[in-house]
Amino acid sequence: MKGKSTIAIRIGENHREFQHGDVVVPIHLSTTFGKESITEIEKGYVYSRTSNPTRTVLEKKLAALEKGKYALAFSSGMAAITSVLLSLLKKGDHIVAFDDLYGGTRRLFEKVFNRYGLKVSYVDARFTSKVIEAIRQDTKMIWLETPTNPLMKLADIKEIASIARENNVLTIVDNTFATPIFQNPLELGADIVVHSVTKYIGGHSDVVGGAVIVNKRELYEKISFVQNAAGAILSPFDSWLVIRGIKTLEIRMKRHEENAMAIAEFLENHEKIKKVLYPGLKTHPQYPLAKKQMKGYGGMLSFELKGTGKNAIKFVECLKLFTLAESLGGVESLIEIPAMMTHASIPEEEREKIGITNTLVRMSVGIENKEDLLEDINRCLNTL
Repeated sequence: MKGKSTIAIRIGENHREFQHGDVVVPIHLSTTFGKESITEIEKGYVYSRTSNPTRTVLEKKLAALEKGKYALAFSSGMAAITSVLLSLLKKGDHIVAFDDLYGGTRRLFEKVFNRYGLKVSYVDARFTSKVIEAIRQDTKMIWLETPTNPLMKLADIKEIASIARENNVLTIVDNTFATPIFQNPLELGADIVVHSVTKYIGGHSDVVGGAVIVNKRELYEKISFVQNAAGAILSPFDSWLVIRGIKTLEIRMKRHEENAMAIAEFLENHEKIKKVLYPGLKTHPQYPLAKKQMKGYGGMLSFELKGTGKNAIKFVECLKLFTLAESLGGVESLIEIPAMMTHASIPEEEREKIGITNTLVRMSVGIENKEDLLEDINRCLNTL
């Protein structure tokens, strides 16, 4: 199977393999699975924390979409990240991380794993030279988001992964923003891809989950051991919800992108907007890299309003079709102020240094009618 939609709909769902010929994968709620003899006790499914038929179908889809060999579904994106760190690092190990990351990832690095001796250096990974300079003898991982949250910066995955291999360092890419539809980091040389499937992959703001996808059996075995031991699994029902959502991922992403591009172009020409950050704009400083390593530009964009933080608050509170809320990637449009919401856990001095100002607004553009969205935005900009 080559087409992403065919993979998302068909992988793991052969009605001939299901007891009653189900066209849609059943929800296997059983926690344990009976055997006919003691010799079969370790064969097939044994206990749902270790593996579950519904979760297995989702993991097959995720691996195929990311062009990987193995996938693991977790109870959240943060559970996925935590399991990767627990599986592959030890006290004293060092990570080189993009300076612009989701606030929850930085919080995990700095307020949880630092207690266990993990060390992290943050660099502007738009510049590969800065990544190289930060690699030390004890560096074990390079941690990237691309595009980043919320500043939409890009890192050259292929180039950085090549440097990482030369230094015996793993490259991990959080591919939540781009999704497997628009970017496949494993193909570009990354060792591990992580997702918050809560976002675009689930797509309907009704399930929390995470995923890890790899090609190397050794990595899969280490991460799956920790997943089973710690119990950070996605439930059968939540797995089924993600399976349902993933089937429309490709067509949703195309509509997200179409709407986001229209809004980015509108904002770029508006007198009350200072700056627009969207990798699909030709004015984005890394537009050539976006064209090279991405197949599309996604539904996320950020922009800075002119004036003060009060303008940002007034604007987001005025909107009717953009819900003021954290998270992203659902069919409905969401909006937030990172400095006050998703990235509030980062000290103000650090936020300002990175570029997360009080006037920065992040949009998760949904799949509503774009003319309605543009009208809503224009109406509220005119109140400033």
